[in-house]
Amino acid sequence: MNNIEKITEQELQKAREILVKMRDYYYTKMVGQVNLGTSLFATLMCNGHILLESVPGLAKTTAAKTVTEAVNGTFSRIQCTPDLLPSDIIGTQVLNYSTNSFETKLGPVYANFVLLDEINRSSAKTQSAMLEVMQEHQVTIGGTMYKMPEVFTVVATQNPVEQEGTYLLAEAQLDRFLLKEKLNYPNMDEELAILNRIEKNVFDKQASVVELADVVYLQQLVKRVYIDDSIKKYIIAIINATRYPRNFIAPELAEYVTMGSSTRGAIALMEVSKARAIMCSRNYVTPDDVKALIYSVLRHRITLNYAAVADNVTQETIISAILGAIQTP
Repeated sequence: MNNIEKITEQELQKAREILVKMRDYYYTKMVGQVNLGTSLFATLMCNGHILLESVPGLAKTTAAKTVTEAVNGTFSRIQCTPDLLPSDIIGTQVLNYSTNSFETKLGPVYANFVLLDEINRSSAKTQSAMLEVMQEHQVTIGGTMYKMPEVFTVVATQNPVEQEGTYLLAEAQLDRFLLKEKLNYPNMDEELAILNRIEKNVFDKQASVVELADVVYLQQLVKRVYIDDSIKKYIIAIINATRYPRNFIAPELAEYVTMGSSTRGAIALMEVSKARAIMCSRNYVTPDDVKALIYSVLRHRITLNYAAVADNVTQETIISAILGAIQTP
């Protein structure tokens, strides 16, 4: 167990109770989007960040606010635009004329949950301002560091269709996101359910079902989940295959890949596998836990060339081919 205290059945039972309350609250407001719910909870349990991609109007903001309400956290929404400045996000120093001294005003990023709406509409300079806060969980203003709250998650959204006036996220920025989730249109039954819930005002804020301390409990529990070396080697083999695809998948697919995942991708895959184990009421990781969220972990960490776009080959295609090539332990 590498000197890590084994998770007891009582601790798993408490985790189950917390997760059931959170899920019940989430699905009283959200219809469908099961993958989104799983990814949001995994991100929260790993104290990471998530990137959501879809056309407007598919409940990305609603999902982020619903999770915030469920855990009694603070929520901040930042609408990204080309003229948005780094100081608009992280804060700045303001001169107090009465005392003739500068005072620090923290920006909207200082919250438990920060929604960066249409992050690709902000300039590269503004996007880079988020690197420190996302990675180090702190901001630096006037030479002074300010720590983020213990529970701190950035939920960023981007529209893949409308590209006018947008700035592509740099690879270093993308790599800071634990997961990237793609949202699809609801089916007709789900859309009917959405309209019915709107009529019943179910989207109004309700009483929180758990506290931030419960989220911290889950985060600490995730760190203690046992993962065997064979599972770690399986994760490493998958990551290695993204870097050297010609050694694992068909040459006609491998030629589309220009860059694979960094070590941060391996760490992310291990962390979310542990979170998924807790969601399944287990204190150990299985290969199925690794596979469950692998598309969300790797789709933004594999770079494809223009030929892939022309031939309609996606990151998911490459990931599926790699999964089929790597032997499951």
